[in-house]
Amino acid sequence: MRLSALTLLPLGLLIALTACTAVNPADPSRDPNATRVAFYGDSYTLGTGASDPANRWSTIICEDRGWSEFNPSVNGLGFVNNRATFGDGDLPSMIIDDNPDVVFIAMGLNDNFSFASAADKIKDQITTDVDRIAEGLPDAHIIVVEPFWYTDERPESVETIITWVRDAAAAVNADYIPGASHWIEGHPEWMAADGLHPNDEGYAEMAKRMDAELTHLNR
Repeated sequence: MRLSALTLLPLGLLIALTACTAVNPADPSRDPNATRVAFYGDSYTLGTGASDPANRWSTIICEDRGWSEFNPSVNGLGFVNNRATFGDGDLPSMIIDDNPDVVFIAMGLNDNFSFASAADKIKDQITTDVDRIAEGLPDAHIIVVEPFWYTDERPESVETIITWVRDAAAAVNADYIPGASHWIEGHPEWMAADGLHPNDEGYAEMAKRMDAELTHLNR
């Protein structure tokens, strides 16, 4: 049985603060003829807990579809949480500069850790980031994913942030993938040794669920 969200909260913050960034740069090795896909996410999109980046859900999806992946996701990052840069040099600007054909926005989990002190700022920043990506990439297909969650118990803030993300997606006519906060619920065997992130089996399940949603969207 997993520990409660309140019990895990300080450890989750500690790991988020001590982790680093991994970026797949826009380099010449990327197939210029492949669909370019960028991911704006946190550790659950970066693939923390997987034995290799090839086993994270984003890379599995891209490999299966022959897509060229740009994944600058950051451990512990939220729309507000652990975010030092807003504007030039932040992840949205990196994604816009990559000029992808498809953008996944899979953010919001870590903002639960800042919710008590920054709820209004989180709500505003969700709208700002989604609007900015949509305006900066008018020809891109934007897919907003319901924020992931990592324990069976859920603070009330989870549903509030989900609602804000869903509303921001609707405002720019982006596709929205619901239910992702429940994808690994009830399966402790899908969690890595840290108890916070999926393992290879967990990411494989997330990729399976994402594949089904993308098939439904004809992607």
